[in-house]
Amino acid sequence: MRDHLASFVEDFRRYGDQTALVKRRGLRRHSYSYREVADLSGRFAAELERRGIKKGDRVLIWGANGAEWIAAFFGCVLRGVLAVPLDAAGSADFAARVRNEVAPKLIVGDRLLGPGLPWIPFERFHQDLASTPDFGPVDGLSENDALQIVFTSGTTAEPKGIVHTHRNVLASLRPIEQEVQKYLKYERIFHPIRFLHTLPLSHVFGQFMGIWIPGLLAAEVHFESRLLAENLVTNIKSERISVVAAVPRVLELLRSHLLDRIPNLQGRLERLERRSVWRRWWTFRDVHRAFGFKFWAFVCGGATLPQEVERFWNTLGFAVIQGYGMTETAALVSLNHPFHASRGSIGKVLPGREVRLGDDGEILVRGDTVAQATWQGGVQSQRGSEWLATGDLASVDEAGNMTFRGRKKDVIVTAAGLNIFPEDLEGALERQPEVKACTVVEAEGPAGPEPLAVLVMKAAGDAQTAVRAANRELAEFQQIRRWAVWPEPDFPRTSTGKVMRREVARLLSSNRQVPGTVADVLGRITGQDAAKMEDTASLSEDLQLDSLGRVELQSTLEDQFGVDLDDAAYQKVTTLGELRQLLAQPHRAEAERSQEHGYPVWPWTWPVRWIRIAFIEAVMRPLVALLAKPRVLSALRADPVKPVLFVCNHVTAYDVPLLLYALPWRARHRVAVAMAGEMLLDWRHARGQGNPALNMLAPFAYYLVTALFNVFPLPQKSGFRESFAHAGKAMDRGYHVLVFPEGKRSSDGAIQPFQGGSGLLWKELGTDAVPVFLEGLGEVKRRGSGWFRSGELSVYVGAPIKLDENAEAAEAARVLEAAVRELRHN
Repeated sequence: MRDHLASFVEDFRRYGDQTALVKRRGLRRHSYSYREVADLSGRFAAELERRGIKKGDRVLIWGANGAEWIAAFFGCVLRGVLAVPLDAAGSADFAARVRNEVAPKLIVGDRLLGPGLPWIPFERFHQDLASTPDFGPVDGLSENDALQIVFTSGTTAEPKGIVHTHRNVLASLRPIEQEVQKYLKYERIFHPIRFLHTLPLSHVFGQFMGIWIPGLLAAEVHFESRLLAENLVTNIKSERISVVAAVPRVLELLRSHLLDRIPNLQGRLERLERRSVWRRWWTFRDVHRAFGFKFWAFVCGGATLPQEVERFWNTLGFAVIQGYGMTETAALVSLNHPFHASRGSIGKVLPGREVRLGDDGEILVRGDTVAQATWQGGVQSQRGSEWLATGDLASVDEAGNMTFRGRKKDVIVTAAGLNIFPEDLEGALERQPEVKACTVVEAEGPAGPEPLAVLVMKAAGDAQTAVRAANRELAEFQQIRRWAVWPEPDFPRTSTGKVMRREVARLLSSNRQVPGTVADVLGRITGQDAAKMEDTASLSEDLQLDSLGRVELQSTLEDQFGVDLDDAAYQKVTTLGELRQLLAQPHRAEAERSQEHGYPVWPWTWPVRWIRIAFIEAVMRPLVALLAKPRVLSALRADPVKPVLFVCNHVTAYDVPLLLYALPWRARHRVAVAMAGEMLLDWRHARGQGNPALNMLAPFAYYLVTALFNVFPLPQKSGFRESFAHAGKAMDRGYHVLVFPEGKRSSDGAIQPFQGGSGLLWKELGTDAVPVFLEGLGEVKRRGSGWFRSGELSVYVGAPIKLDENAEAAEAARVLEAAVRELRHN
């Protein structure tokens, strides 16, 4: 029996070197063991003591999920300090109001919240903390002590915080921990369980699935912030994820992704829905292969999951585990059993809490999980009522399974006194294939309040047809008689993916510019007025969007609207109107996908690696010494401690052997070389070589060069993001990365302007850069002969350059170019 939540830190120390969490920063993958998280937590607790921050004081945590966030949280737990977590995506205005409410003694995170308070940024977290890793719990810590203050909304003038105690969270955890014990002997077979976590840790559901449940199982938590379907599927498979913890929006995005990418999937689903789970699993093994065979379940919460989406995943053979809870109940009130889930239900009430339904179906809760204190107006006060009125509506079947009906405040009461639940209407609309997303809000009709359906349609989808089909599933009093088509690719949503119904209704009634629209995103990037942007506006001429701006726009749109934009199709977009059309139908045709660049990892396998080492040492270096005899002037006296980005001017096809010749022993064997993607693609497909004989030899050249020099494509036209991702994976495997930032060979040896993408790559890799300058090749190239042992070739290797994380990509590219030019003059 746990007396307090600081006991988790001792569990972490016991788990030792097992991986606790994995997070991507830019293109790099970073992992932390349980011991490292425990030590970092102890160091933060010791830092709090050093600063005189004591039990009952407040520390505000405002940053992205990661080891630093968890360590700051548990450091507060150890010290008895109240953590005040804020959503990393929240507004600075709301954060400032919370700061005024709680008067924190310290702020930690990614963003500075005004002057006047000590701040430890996450980027300096490891350097700035005290060096005492084994700091233990403060004396007298008990389950009655306050744990954290969670602020749930920023819509009021004075934010209201919910004060959780250790008892509140432990009451939610204890029945789960007891149930988990029954299955631990089976868990060993699949250990470690890996969670893909897509939720903010500032929310109680995010904490439950990112801290408490994994802490019971010594599980791995993989934090993911980019909610793009293709990216999620790739990570689930490559990281061998077992369970995805997500809000319904993520399940909807993944569903749309599969339906768009797998031919006739919907038809197969309809034929096999009632077959046994094993038959369905075997039939849809292509889907399970795409996700990886270790993945088996979604844990879903934070909003209502449409029954059509749940049915989709269940039919494919995946478990969907839903629960119900809220901030005031310190997470869970009810939960579906992972192996005995009731479809369409939010589960049965967990032990340790009581639930009853009011006369109108409102969920009322009491028990140790319910927070008894709030924080408002700078003071903590006790709640007056024994029962917590949740404001949510539900029904309960004979087996005790609860079904969520919606929010009480969202119910539409017609002039006839009938209650219309928006979720029922949304469910009927979501089952229509033309509908991409929808929400139902209250509108004033001729006879009083009535439902207004607001629809985001797929390309070529007809709203009237979809509404008529949905009405056939609804009772007469529920009929949708009014609808509107939303002008953007998605609705405004909260950080947990909920549609902001009231904001949608307000914007529709006021005819104001919709925030978060495509034009609004363009306005933020270009600095122009979004309200004045026409669909005919040219991205490059009217909106002054350069190549780096297009990259930033693409990433921002994908993150905001949850779509995967095909690089080739995106590059063809020239106007705002074309961009809107692409967002409505972002996926590639099958024929386009067949032209993708390949990003091989087989050159990293040990047989190929040893062949490459033998070739470099026994063939390449002797030949370079014999034929070229270059002079080497290097500031690298030893192998770099960590992978670096080599940037070099580009003159001839022999640049790579010359550069490798100049590197230290280990470094030259561990280089991944970026090569012209279009050239490699032509080689792979045996084309573009001038005559049939050379075309036949081209695939052989591709595999030989890829094996011996560990090359990968860096396309000029499309696919560069996959190339960047491959560079990140190479660095995660311990390889340095070599790029030629000029983008093409110099005809005379003069350094050409560096492409902005080199600066972006440097920032995304987050590592040091080493400039390299090849001298003499231009002169030899102009003469056309006489370069063998000419004594005119030199290779200059500079000292590593530290990355300024605050620099823009274009500025970073200029820094790289200046460093290479400086070597030339030295």
